Amino acid sequence: MGIRKYKPITSSTRYKTVLTFEELTACKPEKSLTRFLPSKAGRASNGRVSVRRRGGRHRRLYREIDFRRDKIGIEGKVFSVEYDPNRSSFICLIHYADGEKRYILAPKGIAVGKKVISGPQAPMEIGNALPLEHIPLGITIHNIELKLGRGGQLVRSAGSSAVIVAKEGDYVTIRLPSGETRMVFKKCYATVGELSNEDHMKISLGKAGRARWLGKRPKTRGVVMNPHDHPHGGGEGKSSGGRHPVTPWGKPTKGFKTRKKKKPSSNFIVKRRR
Repeated sequence: MGIRKYKPITSSTRYKTVLTFEELTACKPEKSLTRFLPSKAGRASNGRVSVRRRGGRHRRLYREIDFRRDKIGIEGKVFSVEYDPNRSSFICLIHYADGEKRYILAPKGIAVGKKVISGPQAPMEIGNALPLEHIPLGITIHNIELKLGRGGQLVRSAGSSAVIVAKEGDYVTIRLPSGETRMVFKKCYATVGELSNEDHMKISLGKAGRARWLGKRPKTRGVVMNPHDHPHGGGEGKSSGGRHPVTPWGKPTKGFKTRKKKKPSSNFIVKRRR
């Protein structure tokens, strides 16, 4: 996947870069697997803002993604590789032998016409989903289940992949992209390969308006607010806040541990990312 730059005819195109999308198939999304995704603008069910600085984005169609990969033993064929506005990686449409169609996350190197399959007996090829116990050490994987049958929850963003480093008893040890090493139940499924669109993080939006199309609103620093609005606010002239960085509600924002001490998931972490 290449990156295209623009001639600096205007100030907005001086730093703007876009992907060339030569890997994608020119087609519309599968209608039976899409639904309209209303914009919540960062608001919860009570109507109040729960996530700040969101809103005003372009309308989107949500593509139903098969994270579970539970079509065991049924072969599918890649019909198209498509762009998905709801995630950073690309997706591909699979036509299964029984007539069903599903979207899955597109791994790097997938192409139209390639066959994919799920199950313990699936070959070790890109796009195939297998239980962790059947995947050899050192193989890169993505879309990893944490609980059997729930569907992939780990390693789902563009260009990311995890590596199997050890197997012992009922658990498989995986090194995640963050550097964290953790154990996962050996019967949980994962997909072979690295995710597509690895150049996603190299893209420069180029102008503020392009960020607004994505639903990203401006960020106002706490030190320029009034004391009523933020703990860093107030003071004569330009002040630096006068305290350690905190959120508008007073919680520390740097180096503050938020993981609960007795959370069961922590018992399976072998090495933390820090």
